[in-house]
Amino acid sequence: MGAISIRNVVKRYGTGAKANPVIHGVDAEIADGEFIVIVGP
Repeated sequence: MGAISIRNVVKRYGTGAKANPVIHGVDAEIADGEFIVIVGP
């Protein structure tokens, strides 16, 4: 199997000047054999 690498994840709701950033540049490294769960509203 292999690993997963996630870099600089950004999420905004809306567009332009009124965009509401909710995730700001998240990085993650998930190694072979690891189990993760991501939850949230």
